[in-house]
Amino acid sequence: MSRPAGRPADNRSVRVRKALSNALKGTGRWIWSVRRLMLLTGALLILAFPAPNLEFLAWFGLVPGLLLIVRSPTAREGGIRAWWLGAGYLIAALYWMAPEIGPAVLLVGAVVGVLWVPFGVAAQKLLRAPITWPRALAGLVVVPSCWLLTEWLRSWQALGGPWAVFGVSQWQRPAVLALAAVGGVWLVSFALVLANVAIVLVIESLPRVGATVTPGAAGAGRPGLAVLGMAVALASVGAGPLAFALTPASPAAREVTIAMVQPGIVSNAAKRVDASERLTAELSRSGELGGVKPDLIVWGESSIAVDLTLARNRAQLLQLERLSARDGADILVSQDASPPGKGHEKWAVLVGPGGIKGIYVKTRLVPFGEYIPFRQQLGWLTKISKAAASNMVPGTGAHLLQATDRTGKPLPIGVLICFESAFPDMSRVDTDLGAQLIVYQSATSTFQGTWGPDQHASLAAVRAAETGRPVVQAALTGVTVAFDTRGRLLAWMGQSSHGVVTDSLGLPATSARTFYDQAGDYVPWSALAIVALAALVMFANSRGFPGRSAGVKGGSEAQYVAGQSVPR
Repeated sequence: MSRPAGRPADNRSVRVRKALSNALKGTGRWIWSVRRLMLLTGALLILAFPAPNLEFLAWFGLVPGLLLIVRSPTAREGGIRAWWLGAGYLIAALYWMAPEIGPAVLLVGAVVGVLWVPFGVAAQKLLRAPITWPRALAGLVVVPSCWLLTEWLRSWQALGGPWAVFGVSQWQRPAVLALAAVGGVWLVSFALVLANVAIVLVIESLPRVGATVTPGAAGAGRPGLAVLGMAVALASVGAGPLAFALTPASPAAREVTIAMVQPGIVSNAAKRVDASERLTAELSRSGELGGVKPDLIVWGESSIAVDLTLARNRAQLLQLERLSARDGADILVSQDASPPGKGHEKWAVLVGPGGIKGIYVKTRLVPFGEYIPFRQQLGWLTKISKAAASNMVPGTGAHLLQATDRTGKPLPIGVLICFESAFPDMSRVDTDLGAQLIVYQSATSTFQGTWGPDQHASLAAVRAAETGRPVVQAALTGVTVAFDTRGRLLAWMGQSSHGVVTDSLGLPATSARTFYDQAGDYVPWSALAIVALAALVMFANSRGFPGRSAGVKGGSEAQYVAGQSVPR
């Protein structure tokens, strides 16, 4: 039988398709390898936070991931790589919650990580070689703005809240935190990402190894852009110290002594109260704490086992009143309460010699720990983890509690509970209301031995720098801390310790305000405007605006005038 005509050509076509398929499979394996590398690159950024505290890593730790994003074959792939980087970053930042919420940690990373896609798209489009001056200048503004917008969006309570915001990594550097007094933690994050982008600009502006050096070509190098990158990187690093020098702290209008009680790991709720009372009683009699005269005593979150407002618990309240009278100071305690006709709530209760002086109800709850977002869809997590069996009821918002110091003068304090230290707006609201001191109550016993409590304690330093108010945090099992108005560490009691931390704090006048207090979140709003403008420009360019591409319309043939040159 004769071979059909065209059969050899068909065989060649099959071989070509097979070769292309094998090549694409190899490309696919390479892409997935890079994406997994992005996951690791994002996870390593958490080393800049407590407990490793390698905060210097934040100034250049994004560079490897940015280079992989910039060298993506397409903007779409750049966005996907940024997604993986963001997911790795969040999963590592929340690793210590895995015993409590199980696979929800991976779910949070995968879902919230998508917010980094614009960051990747912007980096790939603006910083890829060959870099031009317009794209370089745009990249230095737009790429950090995309990162910042991601942090701002995920700070929304419905998306879990602002855990591991990049700028918090600088909590040990008051000179850098001076930027927080100008633009909040958002400005610190912007400076960090800007430094990383500037370094990438330098690298991408240098000649590629092995590339043919032709003026204007991708591998030729642009020394002017490299100089620009180095200048911007140095400016980013120096911005904090410059702000520190130009924005002195408000003078202290008064001084108070705060005592923070940390009983340590006591599983039994009743015994935990006894331990806190015993430590507090030592303040007023000779002994280890003899001679200390606090103006306010702060206990940790869930330090009281009963509802002090109920008549049947009157004996417990009387005991606290007597303790307050003996020590000569109000006592701020915390309790889990279920008021009649309401759901479960978390309260901070200020008790003086005359009884309860004020109550604050926790407003921002811990996702999965105190409530499950979209419980109807995610309620199954309670079957495979320790996620909240029922949702707690949030309070109505921040407000002041009016304590009284030893001299009888009013001491307005902004009281917030645990996870609420992650939200810049809450401490700023308290400051606007006239708080001279910000107080946090915390209980992180579930996460002892992990990086979680240390990360949580570091947030207080940033809140102090933002508001220009000293900040203290009392924890049941650590970490208990105190920071001054510029975020400088004054006291630290770690996870393995127990006792009482006392510190004398200088309080500014109630009218004192940092620029961030006055201006609010203008930095993330500016980032939003920049990203929106960049998106409009990108859309316009893709559509050929403002001019239209020349060419044939309607399928008609081009006509040429005799004697004129024609395209070849």
